[in-house]
Amino acid sequence: MTSTPDAYWLALQRVRGVGPRTCKLLLENFRSAEGIFGASEAQLLAAGISRTVARNINEFTDFASLERELCQLPRIGARLVRWTDIDYPVNLREIPDPPPYLMLRGTLLKDDRKLIAVVGARAASEAGRRMARRLGLELVSKGFTVVSGLARGIDSEAHQGALDGGGRTLAVMGCGIDIVYPPENKKLAEAVIANGGGLISELPLGTAPLPENFPTRNRLISGLCLGVVVVEAAERSGSLITARLALDHNRQVFAVPGSPLTGKTRGSNRLLKEGARLVECVEDVIEELMPQLVPKAQILHDSATRPERVRNSDIQRLAVGQDPGDAESPDVQTILQCLKDADKLHVNAIVESSGLKVATVLKLLLELELKGVVTQYPGKLFSLRSV
Repeated sequence: MTSTPDAYWLALQRVRGVGPRTCKLLLENFRSAEGIFGASEAQLLAAGISRTVARNINEFTDFASLERELCQLPRIGARLVRWTDIDYPVNLREIPDPPPYLMLRGTLLKDDRKLIAVVGARAASEAGRRMARRLGLELVSKGFTVVSGLARGIDSEAHQGALDGGGRTLAVMGCGIDIVYPPENKKLAEAVIANGGGLISELPLGTAPLPENFPTRNRLISGLCLGVVVVEAAERSGSLITARLALDHNRQVFAVPGSPLTGKTRGSNRLLKEGARLVECVEDVIEELMPQLVPKAQILHDSATRPERVRNSDIQRLAVGQDPGDAESPDVQTILQCLKDADKLHVNAIVESSGLKVATVLKLLLELELKGVVTQYPGKLFSLRSV
């Protein structure tokens, strides 16, 4: 029986001795899973793996069970996202041990880079829950996708906040993609999918949510994102593992401060002592990440070419996510017209004058701020930028 191409991808995770780092090495050499299993022992050795692992690859034959697993994916609304696919997460490719594939229920977007993780304690305080939901809502209003682990407590609140704000959120599972854990989050998981996000796992179908799966899962949460926000974490919290992995992945780590009188925040407070960025509002996250969102070359170019104030002709040409001269965006034009003759305007005044939704105004103001067209001042005041 001839195996389908996807069976070779699943097999990469099932060969004894082949972990994510070895998968990455092999894919960089052979470009596809089929290419790896079609390589000779000598070719595999030349790629830099051991003779034992090379032989394990050549001798692997259990493709029939993998074909049966693949047949189940459409039945649960899932599919395979391979290393070579255009919607394989760009941030995840950068870590030392990315999975060769993801199982996905929902949607991943091409060049989906603006992802932020919000994680924390399962047994969270009421204040921690409110903060996580607020961060989820405000991050999506700024154009970010919120990533978390669908766990009880902080994770669930972060997902819900993103949904409340009409934005996308991704849930990374510590079990098979066919299992929702905890079970009470089934409706939340369905809402994540329905609102343009997705559930993600690298584990085989039917894998139970065992404790040993979660540290491995946490590397995906960190790897997907530009930064990780820890809302509440005790001394021995899984969220601290995610934070440590974020540092290993050269990601920014943020932490919300908490009262020293409760053990729920000792871990997150320790992160602050060790150099994590303190977060009291979403602007603390945006400010730290802005250099990553705007390439240095673009900033220099914009500074050299931007007029002293935005001209009327510029207003007709600016569009979110595009340079001047590309497609028009009526909403952007409306916001720029509101700011054109004002010194500084509060965001509420912009919302009232423009007639746009709050989430839309906040998202577009962020995009314009990243382009260097708009300046934000304390108190949520905005103006067209002078140079």
